Amino acid sequence: MISNLSRRCVERWLRGSEILVAHRLRAATLVALLFGTLGIARSVAPARARCQSHEALYCIELIPVPDFRHVSGIVELQHPTSPFTVAVDAQGHQQFDVVATLQNLPDPRSLGSYTTYVAWAVTPNFEFESKLGEVGVGRTRIGIVGYDKFILMVTAEASREVTERHGRLVLRGMSPSWLLLPFDGKLPPRSGPSGAQHEHRHDTTGATWQMPAMHPAVPTMIAGLGTLRPNARPWWPGMGVDTTRIPMAQPRQVIALRDGDSLSLGAELIRRQIAGRTVTAYGFNGQSPGPLIRVTQGARIIVNFTNRLNQPTSIHWHGIRLDNRYDGAPLVTQELVPAHGHFRYVVRFPDAGVYWYHPHHREDTQQDLGLYGNLFVQPTRAGLFEPANREEILMLDDFLVDAGGAPVPFGGEAATHALMGRVGNVLLVNGAPDYSLDVGRGSVVRFYLTNASNARVFNVSIPGARLKLVGGDNGRFEREELVSSVVIAPAERYIVDARFDSPGRVALVNHVQAIDRFHGWFVDELDTLGIVTVTPASAAPNYSTNFDTVHSNADVRREFDRIRKFFNRRADYTLVLTLDRSNRLPFAVVQAMRADTSYVSPAEWSATMPMMDWLPTTDEVRWVLRDSSTGRENMDISWRFRIGSLVKLRLVNDRHTLHPMNHPLHIHGQRFLVLTINGQPMHNLVWKDTALIPVGGTVDLLVEMSNPGRWMMHCHIAEHLEAGMHTSFEVVQ
Repeated sequence: MISNLSRRCVERWLRGSEILVAHRLRAATLVALLFGTLGIARSVAPARARCQSHEALYCIELIPVPDFRHVSGIVELQHPTSPFTVAVDAQGHQQFDVVATLQNLPDPRSLGSYTTYVAWAVTPNFEFESKLGEVGVGRTRIGIVGYDKFILMVTAEASREVTERHGRLVLRGMSPSWLLLPFDGKLPPRSGPSGAQHEHRHDTTGATWQMPAMHPAVPTMIAGLGTLRPNARPWWPGMGVDTTRIPMAQPRQVIALRDGDSLSLGAELIRRQIAGRTVTAYGFNGQSPGPLIRVTQGARIIVNFTNRLNQPTSIHWHGIRLDNRYDGAPLVTQELVPAHGHFRYVVRFPDAGVYWYHPHHREDTQQDLGLYGNLFVQPTRAGLFEPANREEILMLDDFLVDAGGAPVPFGGEAATHALMGRVGNVLLVNGAPDYSLDVGRGSVVRFYLTNASNARVFNVSIPGARLKLVGGDNGRFEREELVSSVVIAPAERYIVDARFDSPGRVALVNHVQAIDRFHGWFVDELDTLGIVTVTPASAAPNYSTNFDTVHSNADVRREFDRIRKFFNRRADYTLVLTLDRSNRLPFAVVQAMRADTSYVSPAEWSATMPMMDWLPTTDEVRWVLRDSSTGRENMDISWRFRIGSLVKLRLVNDRHTLHPMNHPLHIHGQRFLVLTINGQPMHNLVWKDTALIPVGGTVDLLVEMSNPGRWMMHCHIAEHLEAGMHTSFEVVQ
């Protein structure tokens, strides 16, 4: 515990005018306070240089005990071997590969009956500790840490074989997550959503702003936010319309199309059942999700689109390397389709896999209200994947309701939730909260997963089943890989096989670790997405042997081998992902943001401060893609590439903004490889069109410019796109 004197000193420095603000403290200072010393270790220059750009989140400075003042060290928290750009376990605990660089360690034998030095990771309450490994002078990779908060200790030990910490303490440091400091004292309880002083009526239809529900594990609201409302008109579809005449949503249809076939697709008002209420929403052909379109690789179809909404829209065919004029990007490839207007899309499918379609105008409302659907492209080559007993195509989503279960309105003129994005509190699979599946014992089920949410990053697992990752956005991995969970950001797709060995009921879950910033700790958050019932009867045929074998895909590896010589070259362009804001944000929101961002995990998993997320609109904040070589931002960036070129793009996610966020970056019309995360190479490659860029992280992509035209690149958090985080580039012959 911090001494009372130290606590008062820290609080005096951190206290804002109304609330406690945990600003960017250096981890070393916190370490020293916790352990009763303000001594500063000498720098370890080479290691510090390797992690300087994201030191606050991915480095620990080790502090020596008083008897070893000349000893120093830096610990790098690197990205471990993982197919995902953010690595967590099935429970959502962040995983780091720990590398220590130490100097000036004395010979351990000079300290007594010791022969070596060992590094340990210890939880804050000292209940659990893990031996990481033996360390010495220089740079040593010492193991994986999976604790949310931990203390890293280096001790002198009698033997390298020890399994428990007994020896003399030499160095110690705290994980960056210790920057989460609890607030002192009680904050005011949440203000109620009803009452005249909180009701802001903006038009004649009866639309009223209602607060989003507080997180069940974090029920406290920051002072000063309770009476605020977004600076926009509350809006919901169907306002002023007799909603009883709007048809109820129909189950998703599967439509199989052949080369040259046509499909009529209409965007229209529907009613849906969500969280026990009937709500007015949007759908394609009366369905939400819209029809599942099945085609064969190489096919070309015609989609005759009719916009039956009272606002303009368009359709983007996400991940498809189609002809540029049909990409659906407003003001880049086409004009918006006006209310009650029509557009003829011609869509060709050069690549097998799972894709999706959705609007590209006011995605924050139109997509969130149900305008999305899957595209399944059957490969022409037989045996591309190992056999499975069945296939399930699932679209993951969420929906935001208030404390009474009513849907929270959207912003009319400007999108709300401009900082974090609109994260819902009702989780959906294929548009409903009650997904179910019956399979026989031993079944291998191939799940095609698409994240259609505005902003939520899912961590999907099936406790009681084994999972094997086989494909991603645009194809197969170099090799199959056993995983404990699937981290899937907005717009990403993954193909995963699951084997169900034991009869009974097992849950498909989203399991994450949310952050309670008031108490300075992590909150275990487990949501059931659906139930799989495994019957006693054995599945036939039996594919257990195939599942147990982790196959390599030699043809995929050969394809990547031809371009590996480009992996290590310097980046052609560097994009900085950052936040700009005007001075229009309310003071209380700015203060809350500062408290909220003293520590940020690599990915935002849950909306534990929903008021702060809800209030800022896209008129008040601007998200930015900045070309570091020219300083140009967003649509002012002017890039031009030759068709067939390979472009290395470096993405740097700025940690030092008022609200750091992860960003799922999507590139239209092309495909790319994720090469490195914070300098660490990805060991299992797959073609992608969307990649999650972690907070404070640096990600290198190799983009194959294979498709001519002018294309968009943007963050796929819908509210970030609405807040300006998009650019375009041109590919020419």
